[in-house]
Amino acid sequence: MAGAFQFELVSPERLLLSEEVTMVVVPGSEGEFGVMAGHAPMMSTLRPGLLRVSREGGADQAYFVRGGFAEAGPKGLTVLAEQATSLSDLKAEDIASQIRDAEEDLADAGDDDARARSAAALAQLREVQAALKLA
Repeated sequence: MAGAFQFELVSPERLLLSEEVTMVVVPGSEGEFGVMAGHAPMMSTLRPGLLRVSREGGADQAYFVRGGFAEAGPKGLTVLAEQATSLSDLKAEDIASQIRDAEEDLADAGDDDARARSAAALAQLREVQAALKLA
């Protein structure tokens, strides 16, 4: 498959995906980035968001990921996510529950640094919730 590369999406529970793909858009902590065959080696942490997978001649697939990191290298791309759910399996109440948890984390934050991290996570989850309503 020309222009394809090996991609693996792994969560603590299981290997969700391991196949040849043409492009993956990753929600990196510094912003979204696309990975294609021959991408320069790099690592990035993940923020809550949608990871989009494109296949040659196949349907695109999206996953909600939260936490973890992505590593691109000569052998392809590996995403190790603390949590990963196929968008088709994701329910609105799952995101709402995570938003409630993040709101509690923000309320319980003991210092400015913890408050800033909690507020950023909450804002990212709300972005995902808004994106899902549009999808």
